[in-house]
Amino acid sequence: MKRNLNDLLYFITVARESSFTRAAAKLGVTQPALSQAISALEEEMQIRLLTRTTRSVSPTAAGERLLLNIGDRVDEILAELDMLTEMRDKPAGTVRITCGPHVLKTILLPKLSPLLKEYPDIRLEFDANHGFRNIVADRFDAGVRLGDTIDKDMIAMPISPKLQMAAVASPEYFATHTVPQTPHDLLQHNCINMRQTTSGGLYIWEFENDEGPVNVRVTGQLTFNTSAHMVDAALAGLGIAFLPEEEFESHIKEGRLIRVLEPWCHPFPGYYLYYPSRKQPSPAFSRVADALRYKA
Repeated sequence: MKRNLNDLLYFITVARESSFTRAAAKLGVTQPALSQAISALEEEMQIRLLTRTTRSVSPTAAGERLLLNIGDRVDEILAELDMLTEMRDKPAGTVRITCGPHVLKTILLPKLSPLLKEYPDIRLEFDANHGFRNIVADRFDAGVRLGDTIDKDMIAMPISPKLQMAAVASPEYFATHTVPQTPHDLLQHNCINMRQTTSGGLYIWEFENDEGPVNVRVTGQLTFNTSAHMVDAALAGLGIAFLPEEEFESHIKEGRLIRVLEPWCHPFPGYYLYYPSRKQPSPAFSRVADALRYKA
């Protein structure tokens, strides 16, 4: 039989994505070419590997067995091929990172832009969202999260200093509302809530003083699942917002937002780049990690 690595990679990707369309986009090939390659593989092996319907694609029992037995091995082969780029004058390859939109804009792109100019063969793919993606199952090289939310079996590297939360509202809002002196005073205010993508619940505002943590379940007219819209709502005078202070920094400096309850907002671990401990980093990934590393 003449099976080659590309055919097996095509099958693995379709099986994992459960879609020819998504697999073709991920592989950078046309859907007809991908379908033809899978059909040729099945014909050569004389066994059906995928069950196709108008709405979905799923492995047959034989396909499931093949995926289970060769999937990780093909990943290891591809990783080893990436490692060979270390022998080139310059590293090359694609690094896939999942992160939040704000950290992508304020940290990742500014730090990685010089790297892209220095190494034109390095390609970066970002998945910007507010949820927590499984970087192993979803085939990412790394993710970016706050330091206290990362699983213990991951390698984690700081890419920012410690952060601090900030509660803010516009001067127009405080023109008609009293300034809160303690977190519990927020219960009398119109607060802008954050819907957590992963759990689906509302974020409970977390404060701290010398006696310990103080958590407040606030209420208000507005709820968002994106921080940028919370900032816009606060600027529009629609309530008090609570996010990492960097989200409001320029607006606070220029007087468009007023910070309150600052003594109750203590520093906490900042953003970290994290990746599986069992995965050998490629030269391209090592360059990316070095560029992102926080240097105090």
